[in-house]
Amino acid sequence: MAVKLRLQRHGSKKRPFYFIVVADARAPRDGKFIQKVGTYNPLTVPATIQLDRQKALEWLHKGAQPTDTVRRILSFKGVLYLKHLLRGVKLGLFDDATAMVKFQDWHVKHEADVARRAEANKKAKKESRNKVYVRKVAPAAPAQPQVEGEQA
Repeated sequence: MAVKLRLQRHGSKKRPFYFIVVADARAPRDGKFIQKVGTYNPLTVPATIQLDRQKALEWLHKGAQPTDTVRRILSFKGVLYLKHLLRGVKLGLFDDATAMVKFQDWHVKHEADVARRAEANKKAKKESRNKVYVRKVAPAAPAQPQVEGEQA
């Protein structure tokens, strides 16, 4: 049985809201699923993502294949990076504690970057709201005085 990590659409027309689910690949998009691992709301800025990292990581280790969008979400939340680090532990490149330190360092930097981008978005939104639009009118060209005897 092929298992996928994918999005399940909810919400009304033009107001999407998604569950991130583990489902059989043969099941319909909004149909039967095995387990819910998170939610995704693309309407908020930045998009709101709630994800159970441990469940998602467990299913990835079991061989579940994420769809393209879910792969991007997992990458954004650090699940794929954590899987990469745990593979390094399994191969004996470094120990578990080192892997967790690397992940925590990445997580702190990532959260700071997300907060910075959210703040920049709020600032840009506030500036655009306060911006006064003035219609620019091109100045009229000064009339050239005609000299007697010259034709235009």
